[in-house]
Amino acid sequence: MSWANKFSKPYRIESGKGFRLEDFNPDDTAHLHSKEHAEKLLEQSIREMAELQDRLYAQDRWGVLLIFQAMDAAGKDGAIKHVMSGVNPQGCQVYSFKAPSSEDLNHDFLWRTTKCLPERGHIGIFNRSYYEETLVVRVHPEILKNERVPEQLLGKNLWEDRFEDIRNFERYLWRNGIITRKFFLNVSKKEQKRRFLERLETPDKNWKFSAADIHEREYWDDYMTAYEEMIAATSSKHSPWYVVPADNKWYTRLVVAAAIVDTLKDLKLSYPTVDPDKRKQLQAAKSQLERKK
Repeated sequence: MSWANKFSKPYRIESGKGFRLEDFNPDDTAHLHSKEHAEKLLEQSIREMAELQDRLYAQDRWGVLLIFQAMDAAGKDGAIKHVMSGVNPQGCQVYSFKAPSSEDLNHDFLWRTTKCLPERGHIGIFNRSYYEETLVVRVHPEILKNERVPEQLLGKNLWEDRFEDIRNFERYLWRNGIITRKFFLNVSKKEQKRRFLERLETPDKNWKFSAADIHEREYWDDYMTAYEEMIAATSSKHSPWYVVPADNKWYTRLVVAAAIVDTLKDLKLSYPTVDPDKRKQLQAAKSQLERKK
């Protein structure tokens, strides 16, 4: 077992059978209790990721989609910033999805994210995603009124239907060479409160706080139920979820990085081979350059 697999596998969900969110401790750091050690491993993973991304880009066959979902203050932005700090921006595309626009609402719920899927050879990052349609929309069903879905389609099976649509969509992506990995940053309610207070007490972090954050916190239990059912219904071998402990940011970032490295390694990436004719052209070009001043 590789070091990356060692850190990521315990949090990987490939089947929702028997899945319970309460079985995953937000404060878990497994056998690793040193922040300094974790940061060294993170540096190692970033170097590995950079090399693997270079092969991904050069090979130009696979695309990788990374989806991040979490409650407010769980550390999505920080995880993306730190984990992806060593990759080539030319081969990475990041999209954040907030409240849908009027144009978005005139289309199906997968439309706005489908436009942003990564190209072959690229890593795409979704900060929130189409999964919001089974989370915030489920917790606040009044949002459905703005989505203009025909009323006869809004029956009791709505969420199961959306889960089925997502499973089929992600299977379609996999069959077309787009590998999807999904991260739920599992922060505790206690730690979220601490981070909110820190934002309020630190002037430089005031901008991160919104009164809406407190409002959504009142629906914590509803969100946990929605996340649990979502993960159970949409986990698969080709498109797994990672329930990442998020109370310790240094460990969160290491687990996310390990999962990405493990994913890229599984693709058996390599640089394109040069055929004999091309090699002759390269040798001729080299000789020509060497003869000139």
